[in-house]
Amino acid sequence: MSQQPKASTSTRRNFLKKSSILVAGSAVGGSLTIAQAAHPFGTDTIKVGLVGCGGRGTGAAIQAMNTSGGDVNLVAMGDVFDDRLQGSYRSIKGKHGDKVKVTKDTQFVGYDAFEKVLGSEIDMIILATPPGFRPMHFEAAVKAGKNVFMEKPVATDAPGVRRVLEANKIAKEKGLAVQVGLQRRHEVAYRETMTKIKEEGLIGDIILTRAYWNSGGVWVRPRQENQTELEYQMRNWYYFNWLCGDHIDEQHIHNIDVINWLMDGFPVTAQGQGGREVRNGDDHGQIFDHHFVEFTYENGTKFFSQCRHIRKCYNSVSEHAHGTKGYADISGGKIYSPSGDLVWKTNGARGGHQEEHHDLFRDLRAGKIPNEAEYGAKSTMTSIFGRMATYSGQLIKWDDAINSELALADVDNLKSMDNEAPVKLNDDGTYPCPIPGESKVI
Repeated sequence: MSQQPKASTSTRRNFLKKSSILVAGSAVGGSLTIAQAAHPFGTDTIKVGLVGCGGRGTGAAIQAMNTSGGDVNLVAMGDVFDDRLQGSYRSIKGKHGDKVKVTKDTQFVGYDAFEKVLGSEIDMIILATPPGFRPMHFEAAVKAGKNVFMEKPVATDAPGVRRVLEANKIAKEKGLAVQVGLQRRHEVAYRETMTKIKEEGLIGDIILTRAYWNSGGVWVRPRQENQTELEYQMRNWYYFNWLCGDHIDEQHIHNIDVINWLMDGFPVTAQGQGGREVRNGDDHGQIFDHHFVEFTYENGTKFFSQCRHIRKCYNSVSEHAHGTKGYADISGGKIYSPSGDLVWKTNGARGGHQEEHHDLFRDLRAGKIPNEAEYGAKSTMTSIFGRMATYSGQLIKWDDAINSELALADVDNLKSMDNEAPVKLNDDGTYPCPIPGESKVI
């Protein structure tokens, strides 16, 4: 069973006919899409640009070129930091050699690097910068007529989510493919488990769900001499909400998305608690080190969500569902009877990060136009929704949350590292942090 959004499935002949018409009209209608441009010129080569050359962007570019059915070439790269770009280039070149067609003239550094990559001869763009920039970059990619693979989350605040949803309307009108890096939806083991729960009813009616991203946390990059405040925040993007959205948004979104997938929807209320128990130094920016959220779906089903970055504690990255006939360890691909006996176990493949690229490029070469932006945006909003609940300590309603006008930063007007940083230091040299009961989130 596939749980992916429905995609158009015209035959190759009709697809090419449609593409030829669009080629003829491209002078007045804008750039061609990847699916439209991949075949009409007598080549199966798909040209890719990369924006955001950190670990995930590097991995995504490598995985794109791992796909079969025709060549995938990386032809342009962009990042705000040249050292990140050069390190990524070396890593990708080491894996794929001649498939990397990037030259010095197609390596772009600075806040406008994404515009220069979009202006290159590419069919598709990979967006993998810190997520605070994702709405602006996605909007620009759609305007340029490029198909998109964008990493999760797709925003850090409600205005950003709405911007993505609006841009996606235009993407659909243009027939652009859009994939979001929520790779569990592409993993065979997850798909098989969802079939057993949702279609075969192996655990009965769902009465409770829970999910976790509890781990020891991530890196800290020390402040360097002569570093501007904006550069410091950019280098340590994980600890600033305008860039990251907190780890409930940047990491735990994977688990949250699985429960949304299971429930075929999104929660209507959220309340929770969190704080900075151990990760509370000046080098830890603004974000919490733990969150617990009780989400409630429209049918009354509860979802208990935990994420924590504290070392030497209980660790788990997993999703679970309890039903009237049994229990599912969704991430483990196992289903149990009420008495605890194992009744089914998946033998399906893992490796969703690679499989999502296999699926995307297979679809494109078949003339299909997948689009995952809506559920990617709404699962992002669910994560932000949870953050709103923990930061405020209040019961929050979905409609109020998604319609919030509270924007975390104006990234469109950042032009250089000498610009003022969106987050200002307090007089004592600390960063302003959320205070439940006091912080405004809507």
